[in-house]
Amino acid sequence: MQKQTLFLVSSLLLTGLTTQLNLTAQANQPLILSQNQTNEQLNELLRQGRDLVDKGDYVRAISTYQQAANLDRQNPKIFSGIGYLYAHQGNFPEAARAYQQAIFLEPNNAQWQYALGYALANGGDNLGAAAAYRRAISLDGTNLNNYLGLGTVLMRSQDYEGAIATYQKILALSPGNPEAHELIASALVKQNRSQEALVELRKAAKLAPQSSRIQLSLGMVLVSQGNLAAGLAAFQQAAQLEPRNAQVHLQIGKILQAQGDLEGALQAFERASSIEPDSLEAKASMGEILLEQEQYLLAIVTYQRLRELTPEDPKVYYNLGLALKGRDRVTEAITAVKKARKLYRSQEDNEGVEQAEALLKQLRESRR
Repeated sequence: MQKQTLFLVSSLLLTGLTTQLNLTAQANQPLILSQNQTNEQLNELLRQGRDLVDKGDYVRAISTYQQAANLDRQNPKIFSGIGYLYAHQGNFPEAARAYQQAIFLEPNNAQWQYALGYALANGGDNLGAAAAYRRAISLDGTNLNNYLGLGTVLMRSQDYEGAIATYQKILALSPGNPEAHELIASALVKQNRSQEALVELRKAAKLAPQSSRIQLSLGMVLVSQGNLAAGLAAFQQAAQLEPRNAQVHLQIGKILQAQGDLEGALQAFERASSIEPDSLEAKASMGEILLEQEQYLLAIVTYQRLRELTPEDPKVYYNLGLALKGRDRVTEAITAVKKARKLYRSQEDNEGVEQAEALLKQLRESRR
C-alpha cells in the first residue's frame, strides 16, 4: 500500500468526472442543467477534498469525499481514496469497508485488493486479509508486496508451511532477495527447525552483509543451538552495523552474563538502557548484576526506576529490599519487601510469598 499514491491530490479524480452533455432539445434543458450543476458540485467537492489532504486535515477530507461519493456512487476511485485516508488514520475497519466498495465497482484492481488485505490484516481479520492478498496475486503475480502481505498473515495464523511456500515464490521472482531468505528462516524457527533456519539466514547474510537485523536473527538462532561464541560474534557484528540498536546490546549482555563476564555484561546492558531509557529488560538485568557485585547504591537507584516503570512487579520490590538491606536501610527495606509480599499474594505466587516472608524475618531480626 506504500506505493499507492494519494490519487486524491492528483488530477485523476478531476478527469472524466464531468459528463459532456448534448444540449440539443429545449425540452431536455432542465435535466441538462441539473446534471451540470451536479457535476460542478462534485468537482468542487473533489477540489476541496484535495486542498484538505494537502493541509493534512484528513477528517474533513474524508467527510468531503463522502459527500462526493453520495453524488457519484459509481466512481470507485473516490471510495478507494476514502479507504486510503481511513487507513492513514489507523481506522482499518472503515478503510476495509471503503476498499470493499471500490472493489465491488472495479473487481480487477490489484492495488485495491492489496490495500483491502492490508486494512483487514491490521484490523485483525487474517483470514479475510489472506483472501484479499491471494486475489491481488491472481491479478498481479509479479508484485512482491502481495506475497509479503500474504506471508505475514499466514505467519500470524501459524500456517508456517503456507508462509514458507509464499516466500519461496518471492525467491522464484527475485532470486537474490535476502528478505525472503530471512522470512523463510523466521517460519522455520517457529517450527523448531533451527538448523534449516541457520542455512537460510546465512544465505541472507551473504546477500545483505550490511543488515544488522539479519545478524541479530543469526545470533539468536546460534544461541538457541547453544553456540554462544558464534552467537556473540553475530551480535557484535550487528552492533558494529547498528550501534544504536538496544536489542543487540541486550543480547550481547545476556551472553556475557552467561559466560560470567559481569562487567562486560553490565556495560552492554547500560548501553541498551541509554538507547532505550525505559527498557524493563535492560534495567532488570543491570539490577541483578549490581546486586551480585554488591553495588547496592546503584542497585537501589536502578530498582527505584524500575518501580516507577512496573509498579505491579513483586520481584522489583523484593530486589529493592535486598539492595536497601545491603546499605543497612532496614526500615525502607521492610516496606519494600512487604509490598513484594502483598503483590506475590495477589498473584497467588506462594513461592514468592515464602521468599518475601523469609527476607522480612531476616530484616526484623537484624534490628534487634
